[in-house]
Amino acid sequence: MSVTELYYPKELSWLSFNERVLQEAADKNNPIIERIRFLGIFSSNMDEFYRVRVAEVKRQIYIHMDEDDEVAAASKKELMVKIQHKVLIMTEQFEKLYEDIIKGLSKYNIHIIQKDQLSDFQKSWLIDYFRNKILRHIAPILLHKKVDLVKRLNDVGTFLYVAIVREGKATKYATIELPTEAMSRFILIPPENSRKKKHIILIDDVIQLCLDIIFKGFVEFDELYAYSFKVTRDSEYSINDEIDESFVEKMSESMKQRLIAEPVRVIYDGDMPEDMLKNLKKRLKISSYDSLIPGGSYRNFKDFIGFPNVGRSYLENPKLPAINSKVFSEFDTVFDAITHKDILLYYPYHRFLHFTEFVRQAAFDPSVKNIRLNIYRVANKSRIVSSLIDAVDNGKTVTVVVELRARFDEEANIEWSKTMTDAGIRVVLGSPSFKIHSKLCVVSREENGQLVNYAHFGTGNFNEKTAKIYTDFSLFTRNQELAQEALLVFDLIQLPYRRTKFQHLQVSPLNARTKIQILVRQEIQNAIEGLPNGITLKVNNLVDQELIDDLYRASQAGVKVQIILRGMCGLLPNVKGLSENISIISIVDRFLEHPRVMVFKNAGQPKVFISSADWMGRNMDNRIEVGCPIYDEELKQRIIDILDIQLKDTLKARVIDAKQSNKYVKRGNRRKLRSQVEIYHYLKNLE
Repeated sequence: MSVTELYYPKELSWLSFNERVLQEAADKNNPIIERIRFLGIFSSNMDEFYRVRVAEVKRQIYIHMDEDDEVAAASKKELMVKIQHKVLIMTEQFEKLYEDIIKGLSKYNIHIIQKDQLSDFQKSWLIDYFRNKILRHIAPILLHKKVDLVKRLNDVGTFLYVAIVREGKATKYATIELPTEAMSRFILIPPENSRKKKHIILIDDVIQLCLDIIFKGFVEFDELYAYSFKVTRDSEYSINDEIDESFVEKMSESMKQRLIAEPVRVIYDGDMPEDMLKNLKKRLKISSYDSLIPGGSYRNFKDFIGFPNVGRSYLENPKLPAINSKVFSEFDTVFDAITHKDILLYYPYHRFLHFTEFVRQAAFDPSVKNIRLNIYRVANKSRIVSSLIDAVDNGKTVTVVVELRARFDEEANIEWSKTMTDAGIRVVLGSPSFKIHSKLCVVSREENGQLVNYAHFGTGNFNEKTAKIYTDFSLFTRNQELAQEALLVFDLIQLPYRRTKFQHLQVSPLNARTKIQILVRQEIQNAIEGLPNGITLKVNNLVDQELIDDLYRASQAGVKVQIILRGMCGLLPNVKGLSENISIISIVDRFLEHPRVMVFKNAGQPKVFISSADWMGRNMDNRIEVGCPIYDEELKQRIIDILDIQLKDTLKARVIDAKQSNKYVKRGNRRKLRSQVEIYHYLKNLE
């Protein structure tokens, strides 16, 4: 096989992942409200795909063309064609699914209606609603030669392109941004007759219904009509290298660069007239490598993630109440509980409150002297940050590492860094060389005249909001060797050029790749010697070619490799002579699968690790990541059991094959098993 045949293109693999999300929207076994929300997730994912993946391919095309590297440029152009072809197919599937789901909602007396379906009563009510609630948020941009539309549009909003028609005059145009930041996209219309029927209209239609109210008295017109569109920009940014600028100022400037970056995708209402579309393309300066995609009447389907259930409770997934940790509950303080034994939580099955309580108690406990924590993404209203500020007021020394380059969270993190600095927290603004992606917190407490460290190692962010929908592991430990190495990671962040050795932790970019490779090679050796061997991985993305090659070698040596993967996969599984001992599944369900876990059989003495790092080049070589060993035998077995449950999933698991065709795992004679629900009951029985 040639080198290009050994790995699946990551961009096409990413689209394969989002196709699995679309499958959930198509699955009629899912409650219908959840199905429409999956359309929202699909749309949100596609936005990020264009901002990051497609933008990168586009940049590479231009770079290779500038360097006169025709072969490389042709390869990337071919990839872009494949991407666009796949996206168009998925867009058609999306539109058909939306129509089917809308029809399905009507069976439950929930009707999404458009402006041409309104009764006189509904029109009258909506016009009043528009004047009283919506109009204050509308600020049209009247387009003329001096208006640079590319600079004026953001890539998070939905826009209407408005034609202002006057007989005998050239058509003029304007844009209106839907005010979805200020109010809900979905408006529930009061019942006219039957209270049984619920009518929902999108704010898009209400604004189109009331266009004359917006423009009357300001411009002359005989007719007004509007069609929706949205732009997606390149998310890449460059940091200004001027020495006299602070890192925060540089990041703020880079945010401005993103706002004016060229569009990499424009989605528009497919019914938009040709002359209107031509004018829009001209104003947006669409290049031959931008994606211009026709669609239905509505843009920015990501808002449908929050589609309201105005019907019966069974139209959405039943709640799974978060589980209280028995160990934490049995002791007066979190420190007593962690002293008793290591504690492993699995969100969102367990309550994230246990971590916020860990920080809250540390904030006022007289014995606590220091708190260290690193932030990648936090909630808009973070109780964790509030507790850290309380800790400063209580005389604690608090150090917080803030990663300003957390993609799409840069602006929020800049504001958090300012808030915490003003409160007296020592804020470390990441590292110019590496992104800080580890999930660490260390509390130092004085006990019997000595400082004792309590450490947290996690696979997910310290974010109260995402902890309700992302699955992630959290380990709390009083193991002083692990805690001391966690402190060394904080030192590494602040002094990246100091030589630091880690015996226990896998720390990128220092030793994670090497430690993982040693573990894989040991399994190969065990297979050669006839000892128990095997590798089980759970990751979001697997695209690092060096690590993929290690897994190929393991397979060829007879090591059974089982992988549970959410997103991109560059490895070709079950290929004769290459990877016939590697099997991969992907699970898409009500929670987003987010943990990174490694299990090595190790001749019958399993080694288990949780990590913040995916198996990507950036995570191994360009970020500070931490993988932590699980030493408690009971917790080891718990992780192994959870992975085993997922490997037995017969309802939500798809087989990742060499063509990434996303076929569901065949159930055969096995019982129906939905792993996320099964894991919930497994954990509940342990508490």
